[in-house]
Amino acid sequence: MNGYDRRTAAACSRPAARDSLYTPVRVVELDLDEPSELRSPGGFGAVDPDGRVLALVRLHGHPLGLVTATGAAGDGATLSRALVDAAHRELYVPALSTATPAARPGRVGRARVPADPPLVSVIVPTRDRSAMLPRCLDALLATDYPHVEVILVDNAPATDATEVLVRSRYGDRVRYVREPLPGGSRARNRGLAHARGAICAFTDDDTIADPHWVTAVVEAFQSDERIGCVTGLVVPAELETEAQLLLEEYSGPGRGFTARAWSLEALEDPLVQFSVGWFGLGANMAFRTDVLREVGGFDPATGPGTPSKGGEDLLAFQQVLSAGHTVAYQPDALIWHRHRRTMDDLNVQVRGFGVGFGAYLAASIAHQPRQLADLLRLLPYGVWRWHRSHRLGSRAALPERSALRGLRRMERRGLLYGPFCYLFTVWQQRHARIGG
Repeated sequence: MNGYDRRTAAACSRPAARDSLYTPVRVVELDLDEPSELRSPGGFGAVDPDGRVLALVRLHGHPLGLVTATGAAGDGATLSRALVDAAHRELYVPALSTATPAARPGRVGRARVPADPPLVSVIVPTRDRSAMLPRCLDALLATDYPHVEVILVDNAPATDATEVLVRSRYGDRVRYVREPLPGGSRARNRGLAHARGAICAFTDDDTIADPHWVTAVVEAFQSDERIGCVTGLVVPAELETEAQLLLEEYSGPGRGFTARAWSLEALEDPLVQFSVGWFGLGANMAFRTDVLREVGGFDPATGPGTPSKGGEDLLAFQQVLSAGHTVAYQPDALIWHRHRRTMDDLNVQVRGFGVGFGAYLAASIAHQPRQLADLLRLLPYGVWRWHRSHRLGSRAALPERSALRGLRRMERRGLLYGPFCYLFTVWQQRHARIGG
């Protein structure tokens, strides 16, 4: 996950600042069509939580926002009422009786499967995390979209545990592909090479796909032929540890609950062409397959598993935009993310945010040298806005500020290293080819 330049956008999806960062929060979903029932992320059955609860609120399946409440064990009815009250108090909730999309401000309602559904290739890169895979793959296979192929790319595995799991548990329902060279971009490119669908969608092995995810992605593409890339909403699947809560407070991955689209001809902010982290995340992105192949797929010198740490998704967004296509964000295309659970993992991840963004900037110039002048011209404004977003994001309770400041320093240091890490990765990969 790339987290740079997402602070303000994250405010819509983080637990309220008044909540303690270190109190475990149970994540559920609540559809106002059935207000008495709380369900686990991804719709895997009803739950009866107690304590602090963060609920994704839906209406007719469409996500409206996030609210919090506190419940007592065995008193689910009171908790549900509290969450419903919070939803009507804090969110815009269209009238439940509003039945047709044309009568609603914004689209409310489940995404609809098209009459002639195109094949969608869902590509999941993984490396030695077989324990996480069943929940991810089970959710993908439970999608309501009728024409999906799931491709699992096993990236430079140390053992055959993932292959054994996939072949024994899923058979031909999941296509197993191995990429022998390490690197998340190499794994995604391997999946892209095997994809047969007109649309290729990417997620990670630590996610849970909403049952309507693929359908919403396809509907977004079919709404406008100019769209070359679709991203979607990413919300936490669990907030049980200090590290998970701190990550959500620091750089929660939400992009909001309003559909948006960007194109070069309609950019209101010139900095957007470089701060494409506003567009979405690699854990929830989809492309027209021919468009992604035309721009060359993912740069193998970026991404997890390389010294560059990340940036591969941001570079792909920028290349699609630069090629004249539209990038669209559709909150109905929902993915639940299982954040890293330990503070050590969080520190590594946040440093990687900075390294990955710096690597992305270097890669964007390497691919399009003419952008260097624009980047240098916009850099002072970008630095000012970055510091301003941090100041706005630092209004949490006093006990939380020290930890957040430490993460910011770590990310800034990573950003400085990022361009050098990208150049080193390019040199390393070229040297390996020559040596081979």
